Amino acid sequence: MQREQFDTLDFIINYEAGDVDEATLIDGFQHLVDSGQAWTLQGHYGRTAAALIEAGMVTDPRERRLH
Repeated sequence: MQREQFDTLDFIINYEAGDVDEATLIDGFQHLVDSGQAWTLQGHYGRTAAALIEAGMVTDPRERRLH
């Protein structure tokens, strides 16, 4: 079964509008971290990604490679 392609722009629009549930928030930020986009978007995204990583809700792909 093929996984549905993640739509970054759609996620950002819905996130900015406050229109995402917790599961979508985590999935969206996991994608942003995995793709590296979390660190290139405005600072809020990087700070939020870092907080989600610290809370154990999102995994840093660099950490996965170490294990």
